Formats: sequence, structure tokens, C-alpha cells
Amino acid sequence: MTEITLQHHRTVWHYVPGLALSALITGAALWGGSIPAVAGAGFSALTLAILLGMVVGNTVYPKIWSACDGGVLFAKQHLLRLGIILYGFRLTFSQIADVGVSGIAIDILTLTSTFLLACFIGQKVFGLDKQTSWLIGAGSSICGAAAVLATEPVVKAESSKVTVAVATVVIFGTLAIFLYPAMYPLVAHWFSPEAYGIYIGSTMHEVAQVVAAGHAINPDAENAAVIAKMLRVMMLAPFLIILAARVKQLAPAGNGEKSKITIPWFAILFIVVAVFNSFHLLPKSVVNMLVTLDTVMLAMAMAALGVTTHVSALKKAGAKPLLMALILFIWLIIGGGAINLAVHTLMA
Repeated sequence: MTEITLQHHRTVWHYVPGLALSALITGAALWGGSIPAVAGAGFSALTLAILLGMVVGNTVYPKIWSACDGGVLFAKQHLLRLGIILYGFRLTFSQIADVGVSGIAIDILTLTSTFLLACFIGQKVFGLDKQTSWLIGAGSSICGAAAVLATEPVVKAESSKVTVAVATVVIFGTLAIFLYPAMYPLVAHWFSPEAYGIYIGSTMHEVAQVVAAGHAINPDAENAAVIAKMLRVMMLAPFLIILAARVKQLAPAGNGEKSKITIPWFAILFIVVAVFNSFHLLPKSVVNMLVTLDTVMLAMAMAALGVTTHVSALKKAGAKPLLMALILFIWLIIGGGAINLAVHTLMA
């Protein structure tokens, strides 16, 4: 009995140093994200966590990795899945009603066209592997870094590929924060503030970036942008289930056995939590606490991801992923704008 207890304690302590390191980086990222100038530039705690994690991972971590590896991997895998599940507390199904049928149609068309374009140009034009194409496609078409992280367990991608995909989201999402408000006066005769908000929400990468861009225009644009964006976030779960089926379809069956489909249970639980949250059964203070906890968990997963990513792996990836993400960014601006105008015209 004593031996089992000692073994259990050793197992628990195996995770503590790595989780403590991830928590320390997360604390710094949350503090940085709370600075108005940093938040106003669209840099969320998640983005800062991966950047700080990469700094630690390429300086201090090689000297302490043996002690921290267990906890870092735990954060990268298990805290990530739990964070995606709790992300459902940010959503309610009444938000769908607020953007209407046209908003839903715009989000579906934009998401589908962007991801299919990513699959085509990633593999056929740039010769990238499927995982990299899927990860960049998910980040561009759904909800940035959170979508990349949620897609990783389904496609079983390496840390370096995940980080490359997150980097593209950071680069072009940050650029979009300044570009979209600058474009608005040029297209204001085609878009009302609410319609432009839906355009922002249906085409920009990160939730934080959408808030920053919408806020730079006016409150009406900001509200519509956030609702359209959260609707896109809700599409993450069905997207992952369809992608899991596709991964299974492409996987060769070994030894004559049928390959089993990997059901992303965390994606299904994400929907369950969103449905539960739609009934407003919990006090708002509790929901706010769960959302904060979710941010911490996702940030810890991002920190762990950054820690395990080496700059050499990013250099090895080369310019192709960046060029692919640039094409998707241009498509989101031009193609996404055309989809918005077409749907608004047809459903007017």
C-alpha cells in the first residue's frame, strides 16, 4: 500500500514542474494581455502565451526539459481539450438568432470556401503536407489559434506545424486589425455598420482581433462582428467531426483491418456545453469565472506549445506556409466581401 502511495506521489510530482512553468508563462501573458495598449492592438493572452513560450523554449527550456516535460505535455494535450470544452460557455444559441439566416449563410459559405481553398493551394500549389494545409485552413476559416489547437488532436500534427499555423494567424490577423477599419470609408456605401460588422466577424481570424477591428468603427459594427464571429466559433465542432471522418477515410488500413474513425469527443462536449449555457441555468458570475478558467487553460496549452517549438523547425518550414496564408487572407478580404454582399443582396 505504501509503495503504491509513493508511486502515486511520484506520478503527480512528475507533472508539477512543467505545469508550474506553463502557469508562470500564462500569468505573464494574462498580465500583458490586460495592458490596454497591448489588448487594443489585438494581442490576446493566447497569442502572448505562445510567443513567451517560444522565448522560454529556445533559451531556458533545453536545460530543464527532463524535469518539465511531463507537465508541459499534459498542458499541451489534456488542458487543451478541456479548454475547448469550456469554450462553450462563451456562446449561446440565441446569438444565432441575432445574426439571422443571412449571417449563418455568410459564415458557412466563407468557412467552407476558405478551407477548401486551403486544401487545394496548400497541397497542389505549394506542395505542403495535409496536416499543415488543414491547420492553416482551420485557423484562417474558423477562429484562429483556438481552431488550430482544436484541429491538432484530430489530424495528429507535430508541434512545429501547429506553431507555424498559429504564426500565420498572428501575422495576418494583426494586419487585419488596422486594414479593416481603414477600408470601411471606401466601402461604406455598400455596407451599413451592422453589415460591415458581420463582414469583419465572418472573415477575420481571432475573436480578440475581431473585437479590436469592430471597436475601431462603432458599437453597432462591434456587436454584429462579435456575434458573427461567435457563430463561426460554434461551427468548430461540426467542422472537427467532418474532418475526423476525412482523416479516417484517407488513413490506410493496417494489416487488413478497417481504420477506426477518431471521434473528437471534446468537440461534441463543446456543443453540449454551449447548449447548456443557452438555458442560462448558471449565475452570470459563475459563467464569467468558467470563461476566465477557460482562458487560463487555453493559454497554458499555448504556452506549452510554444515551449516545445524550436526556431529551427520554423525556419525549416520556409516561406510556403506564409505564402499560402497570405493567399487565404486575400481571399477572406475579397472573396469574403463578395459573399457578404451577395448574401445580403439575395436576402434583402
